[in-house]
Amino acid sequence: MSARPFLLGLTGSIGMGKSTTAGFFRALGVPVWDADAAVHRLYAQGGAAVGPIAALCPAAVRQDAVDRAALKDWIAQDETALALIEAVVHPLVAADRARFVEGHRDSSLVLLDIPLLFETGAEAWLDAVLVVTAPPEVQRARVLSRPGMTEAQFEAILDRQMPDADKRARADHVIETQTLEQTRAEVQALVQQLRHAHA
Repeated sequence: MSARPFLLGLTGSIGMGKSTTAGFFRALGVPVWDADAAVHRLYAQGGAAVGPIAALCPAAVRQDAVDRAALKDWIAQDETALALIEAVVHPLVAADRARFVEGHRDSSLVLLDIPLLFETGAEAWLDAVLVVTAPPEVQRARVLSRPGMTEAQFEAILDRQMPDADKRARADHVIETQTLEQTRAEVQALVQQLRHAHA
């Protein structure tokens, strides 16, 4: 067994099947750390980000939790806000991730689900990166079927994300998520390959 787990990053643009793919890893017994879930924990009542965010913008904290809508309003009104928030949140997320990896050091493989993986430079400390992808028309149909999602919101999200082709070009592994069966089979094959190589 290696001294630490093999760290596989998972990313993909909105609607590409990232959550479903992470679920297949979880079903195979692979520990999965979710960056979005970590931020939710930090923003929840008693979360480590609540005090520092309150110090930056008291209006963004309600009932001892970070109010994400108020945070978005602040970011929209103040161009310095995002950098201030990231300076608080990124180290806390990194600490949460480090605790997770340390807690699973007996595993041969750990999956780290990071939406903005390339955008935040996370590939520098990961052992490999898996990108999930789907044809643009499949992606669009999936996203626009979400409650409350509009064409304009979808386009705005895409504008903030690195293009899918660029992600695929930088990935060590790519899985196309057209069908559940095919995605599950590809995840199984990749997990076997990585566990075998790093056992």
